[in-house]
Amino acid sequence: MIDTMIRSNKDLYVLLTHTGTLFTTLIKNVTSAPYNHASLAMDAELNQLFSFGRKKPTNPLSAGFVEEDVYEGTFSRYPNTRCALLRLRVSDEQRDEAWRTIRSFQQNRDSYRYNLIGLFGVMVNYDLRRKNAFFCSQFVAEALNRSGLSLWNRSSALVTPDDFLRHESFELVYEGNLYDYPLLDSNRVRGMGRELAMASTAS
Repeated sequence: MIDTMIRSNKDLYVLLTHTGTLFTTLIKNVTSAPYNHASLAMDAELNQLFSFGRKKPTNPLSAGFVEEDVYEGTFSRYPNTRCALLRLRVSDEQRDEAWRTIRSFQQNRDSYRYNLIGLFGVMVNYDLRRKNAFFCSQFVAEALNRSGLSLWNRSSALVTPDDFLRHESFELVYEGNLYDYPLLDSNRVRGMGRELAMASTAS
């Protein structure tokens, strides 16, 4: 499927992942869903990736709006991360609105925090929205909604990563190990492998 992917600036992508951290494993045990983190990607190469999550890889308590890097940060600490990449066809206007939404989050990043209590609301199907607070899939759903892409007839605070996987508007373009994804920078991936090997030897 990757061979026939059209790298179009009229596409948006949602990256679903399971890193295997203690927190995500706990969520997976509750939901039984294969993926428990969602990110909005503005390009197929995953160079422009946004979500709500850890600001520092080693500190799960410091969380908020993040510009994710698949080669560094949290993802790099979990090389066996599993993922599903979904593509959403959009119009020029919708993509422009998506960028405006992302820039608004960037400009006000210090005002946002992680909506941890909202996760409990999802588990009991109760909308626990908080001002300027989001969890990962809530953020992605909200960003799409503000871009004119209303995909669910419910609050973004009740949207889970699994909802993206099951929605008919999304096309699954890749599923497997994150670092086997063919459109990643192979040189950077190999460099990560060398660094992990050296760290393992040193320890």
